[in-house]
Amino acid sequence: MAQEPLPGPGRVASLHLAAHNGDPTFRVARARAVAGHGLAGDRNYWASEGPRLRGAGRSSGVCDVTLIEAEALDALAREHGITLTPAECRRNLISRGIRLNPLVDREFRIGAVILRGLTLSEPCTRLEQLVRPGLIRGLLHRGGLRAEVLHGGIIQVGDRILPLPHDARPIPPTVPALSP
Repeated sequence: MAQEPLPGPGRVASLHLAAHNGDPTFRVARARAVAGHGLAGDRNYWASEGPRLRGAGRSSGVCDVTLIEAEALDALAREHGITLTPAECRRNLISRGIRLNPLVDREFRIGAVILRGLTLSEPCTRLEQLVRPGLIRGLLHRGGLRAEVLHGGIIQVGDRILPLPHDARPIPPTVPALSP
């Protein structure tokens, strides 16, 4: 059985953070991704000690990074007459040149950062209330991706987004052997 070809590569078109839930997002040139925590300075950053429960959906309350395709925003304007800026869509990362849906349950690299796609990030009624009716229909199944940070580092605008093959796993940091 032939494997499906990998999507991409793409690029980071813009990055956005919001300090608190409900705050407007603001554009940044770079963000620090921390494994198990998210993007430093963002509303979804897990600042507490210890592990947090991981889940696949919005109800889990866990999401390190959200992504959406710039092409989906372009299509929303073209097909439904709804203009949604990258800041208004409330996603952390706007990509260009890569399909995000195939990255669910896949690992991918952005610069030196490695993430795993968790689930699609479908548009919510709150966003539709903020923008205008028809937004949910226009972004259904193309509202983006929720991902977790597996290996941290800096993400910058312009970084390549590259899916990793299923058999490619990040090499864990080496631990010096203890002498007997």
